[in-house]
Amino acid sequence: MKKVLIIGAGGVSNVATKKIARLSEVFSEITLASRTKSKCDKIASEVSQLKIETAQLDADYTNQIVDLIKKTGAELVVNLALPYQDLTIMEACLQTKTHYLDTANYEPKDEAKFEYSWQWAYKKRFESAGIMALLGCGFDPGVTQIYTAYAAKHYFDEIHFLDIVDCNGGDHGKAFATNFNPEVNIREITQPGKFWENGSWKETKPLEIHKSIFYPEIGHKESYLMYHEELESLVKNFPTLKRARFWMTFGKEYLTHLKVLENIGMTSIEPINYEGHMIQPLQFLKAILPEPSELGANYSGETSIGCQITGVKNGEIKTCYIYNNCKHQDAYRDVNGQGVAYTTGVPAMLGAKLMATGVWMRSGVFNVEEMNPDPFMEQIGDYGLPWNVVLNEPLPVNEND
Repeated sequence: MKKVLIIGAGGVSNVATKKIARLSEVFSEITLASRTKSKCDKIASEVSQLKIETAQLDADYTNQIVDLIKKTGAELVVNLALPYQDLTIMEACLQTKTHYLDTANYEPKDEAKFEYSWQWAYKKRFESAGIMALLGCGFDPGVTQIYTAYAAKHYFDEIHFLDIVDCNGGDHGKAFATNFNPEVNIREITQPGKFWENGSWKETKPLEIHKSIFYPEIGHKESYLMYHEELESLVKNFPTLKRARFWMTFGKEYLTHLKVLENIGMTSIEPINYEGHMIQPLQFLKAILPEPSELGANYSGETSIGCQITGVKNGEIKTCYIYNNCKHQDAYRDVNGQGVAYTTGVPAMLGAKLMATGVWMRSGVFNVEEMNPDPFMEQIGDYGLPWNVVLNEPLPVNEND
């Protein structure tokens, strides 16, 4: 049995907390903490399998996190807070010798830049403390890396081309809304694109490159090349990759709204003076947009996320398309959430379970593709995210594009 502290009370936390609470054979006590305790209380009130304690916590401050870890006796911290808070939480885990898991890599609050270097720098300190940090155990990042590791282990001698494709074919009925934290989401989308090719990074203008890609059960959707954090670790851990790209779908209406907001400065993170207060326009925009965790009730349609891989097996060129489709309606029936949060929260739960049971447990800092993918792949379908694999068929993303 393990005591776990979950930090954050948004849509992903709603999913992960409820799923973790169903693992009473693994987790004996759960504490859910956030800056806004009422959000924690709401999630806890919808859980019947295990009593969840709640707490108010500002994860910007390491000392507050340390105090709460000591008070709860937590053996594992599941960080589902903002990516700006990754380092303060990791520091608290070091001070208390507590294992750590997150779903998104660190980025500074005052700069729209996300990379793993800050967290990778903790590797030796976590090793010395005898504790583990598992980075990016959501879907993308997360499952996409596990899919890649699984394919590399079972279907290829070398992988050469990787395209991660992410489609949300759902409709939430809102004129404009983001499926996870608006501040993080918009910062990500409005940054320059980047992909790996022939040993170096190639940069593009934001959403400059796009093409129509076919997604199972959804059809063709316009997909845009973006930079996504798992590319950084994948090209490091799979050095045979000649090219690695990430694609995500956006509807015309969404992009039109986003362009207007960008043109009038509402997506900026540069502080402005408003009635004597310094505020970031993007933070103000976040406050007035729909709450992502509340989109589930009216969401229809499904997501489709996967990895399209070309490589070599026994001297022959082979292909693999491994993916999951998740219906928003199914996610709502299961945990009163929407599909995008579900595809992130379920892997976080399973990663926590594998760490707590010792299946994934090593001292240091690791990305998920460094773990044995088989136990994860054997179980993830039972928790609501079944996967499909298509071998040696033409890929929806052509490797020569």
